[in-house]
Amino acid sequence: MASKKQIKIGNILIGGGAPVSVQSMTNTDTRDVETTLQQIEVLAREKCEIIRVAVPDEEAAQALKEICRRSPLPVIADIHFDYRLALKALAHGVAGLRINPGNIGSEDRVKEVVAAARERAVPIRIGVNAGSLEKDLLEKYGHPCAEALVESALRHVALLERFGYEEIKISLKTSRVPVLLAAYRLLAQKVPYPLHIGVTEAGTLFRGVIKSSVGLGILLSEGIGDTMRVSLTADPVYEVRTAWQILQSLNLRQAGPELVSCPTCGRCQVNLIKLAEEVDQILYQIDRPLKVAVMGCAVNGPGEAREADIGIAGGKGAGLLFKKGQVIRKVPEEQLLSALLEEIRRLD
Repeated sequence: MASKKQIKIGNILIGGGAPVSVQSMTNTDTRDVETTLQQIEVLAREKCEIIRVAVPDEEAAQALKEICRRSPLPVIADIHFDYRLALKALAHGVAGLRINPGNIGSEDRVKEVVAAARERAVPIRIGVNAGSLEKDLLEKYGHPCAEALVESALRHVALLERFGYEEIKISLKTSRVPVLLAAYRLLAQKVPYPLHIGVTEAGTLFRGVIKSSVGLGILLSEGIGDTMRVSLTADPVYEVRTAWQILQSLNLRQAGPELVSCPTCGRCQVNLIKLAEEVDQILYQIDRPLKVAVMGCAVNGPGEAREADIGIAGGKGAGLLFKKGQVIRKVPEEQLLSALLEEIRRLD
């Protein structure tokens, strides 16, 4: 059910069979160019592919000129209320716009933004949020339900289409997962445009990762979604890491190693939690595909390690090092991590 139409944000293809792309948003003050660029560079190293920045005023819009010039990622400007900020953002080189056409003024103003976007071949994301639905839709439906979100989106799509513009992607944002699922399923049947998926206001790191993984995982498993952002009240690095883990778990994208580690239980006689966390952090520094198993005992350890490129299984004061299902050697517990890392380096 992936979108038929394809658009391009910078050098990233979206929709039309392209891989699902990973986005995030800076939480810096956009007017602080150097700090914003530093965060973008960090996110690029985490394999973020598209970055969005808030543009609350003219000073932030002016800062986009330097940010877009130096950013390693295509930049999307997030605009609300003032169409002139959208025009400035386009003039300064953004690769995409995120607007709500209903809150930037009259149709003439929307038409002016569309004309400037067309001139520069810049796509526009229509962002509909359950927290800011039009009053008439709230009166019609009584609450921000899936049908209300979709009707709002289609209203804005029709406005851009009336101006002959179809370089569009659409997002429907709500913090309620069942409403999110129903809304995107309904919208996917009605439009050919790429869909940006995300659970808005998902929460703090632990809660937000769970809610986003459930909502986005279900949509992606059904073939819905062309680009995604995991929205967390946390460092945006975790947004990118979570997005990639969701995609990798569904075999939709591959970015670096996969870690398999067992839950702790009474059979475990090594400090598995500490060991697995240490391995996990190291694996984030590796780019190539690799399956690594960190197991707590010999019950499931050898079997899981057999499915991995490299792995360890703990025991009392020691553990076994596996490679492609074959035991390499027995290693003292305090040497398990260094032995595993040595074998990973040898796989290069």
